[in-house]
Amino acid sequence: MLTFTTSSLAALLLLAPVASSVSVAENFLETLRTPRPFHAQSSPNRNRTCVAESHNDLKTDDAENILKAVQDCNNGGHVIFAEKQTYTIASPLNLTGLSSVDLDIQGTLSFPSDNLTYWQANSFDLQYQNATSFFILGGSDINVYGSGTVQGNGQVWWDEYVNNKKLKRPVLFAIVGLEGGSVSSIKLRNSPFWHNIIANSSDVVYSGLDLFSTSNNGNFEKNTDGWDIYRSERITIENSTITNGDDCVSFKPNSTSILVQNLHCNGTHGISVGSLGQYPSRIDYVEDILVRNISMYNSSEGARIKVWPDAYSEKSASLTGGGGRGLVRNVTYDGMFLDNVDYGLTITQCYGQDDEEECFQHPSKLNITDVTFRNIRGRTNRVFSPIVGHLVCSSPHTCSGILAENVDIRTINGSNLVTCRNVDESTLGGLNCTDWSKGYNPA
Repeated sequence: MLTFTTSSLAALLLLAPVASSVSVAENFLETLRTPRPFHAQSSPNRNRTCVAESHNDLKTDDAENILKAVQDCNNGGHVIFAEKQTYTIASPLNLTGLSSVDLDIQGTLSFPSDNLTYWQANSFDLQYQNATSFFILGGSDINVYGSGTVQGNGQVWWDEYVNNKKLKRPVLFAIVGLEGGSVSSIKLRNSPFWHNIIANSSDVVYSGLDLFSTSNNGNFEKNTDGWDIYRSERITIENSTITNGDDCVSFKPNSTSILVQNLHCNGTHGISVGSLGQYPSRIDYVEDILVRNISMYNSSEGARIKVWPDAYSEKSASLTGGGGRGLVRNVTYDGMFLDNVDYGLTITQCYGQDDEEECFQHPSKLNITDVTFRNIRGRTNRVFSPIVGHLVCSSPHTCSGILAENVDIRTINGSNLVTCRNVDESTLGGLNCTDWSKGYNPA
């Protein structure tokens, strides 16, 4: 038996509050749970159920209620965020150090945007590329699922960013330090910055997510990456749809043994390795990546690898760097359909430096080797026509083992030129290479 206040039951059953408390049998509470998805079934069954209370008024902070419910059901429980309830999270929420718990999001978790100044001072600093977060989730054996929504109310953030490029916009869903777990079936909406980051984690699966962030005015939904993987290994991202304004998936420094498959990406900047080599004091590596069965629509890129040169460069007012060392090795893109993209294939070691000849004077210290583009077909738009791809290394000594097999990418008028510089054209499977360059895509 679990004892709940009447407001807890209101969250469950939408009943009017009364003064007394009631006891509810665990076998009844279990009937309110969302069935565990496939990727959560390998975890032990959860032996108790907690219901997070919600004020459901879109104003009052529910962070304390959420924290209490999660703590009560930590180490073997199941937390329900009730259907038809909105949980307002107006203060930072630290959900790290958890163990063996399921978070069942049936309602809506909402991060209000009426106090951007507050979040500038109180969000969690993720120690990479100005990324911060509203909340952080970590521990071991954690599964997040349900039919609910995480709402970032990003429009105000995108509007403010136009005037303040130093604005630190929070990541919508941040996993930090998770060993074993899954995120399934939830919806992420209007992220102020990246939708997901997974940092310092291992053995995590994302499956069946629906990500959607688009501006309702002329202020672009900038930097709304679908997933950013950082210092993590054995991560799977699959069976999901993404409409946003930046990378569909990005492999940030020290991402290894990653599988990305069965994604529908719309309006994105492609499936990207990088950017890497931004910080001179760090060694970045990305290894053992498999990307397969991707549909890419209305995007700036398809398959993309982006590396900084060995010289200070300014990508934008808020993104500068160059000179870092490291390695990209064993990356395979196998099966990608392209429709209305700017470039189908991209390798650049000149990220942040628009002048390629200047970039060649400072070859990247981050080598790229053993990259395969296989079974890629589709159509590019007029942005770089008649060129459909950009494979440009900063030196013939910084790239090796770049392969292309069964690649057929054409502009809408049938051209298939690919810029190939400082790469071995004999391994490119008959790509129609040219030395002519229109530069890498600054998107």
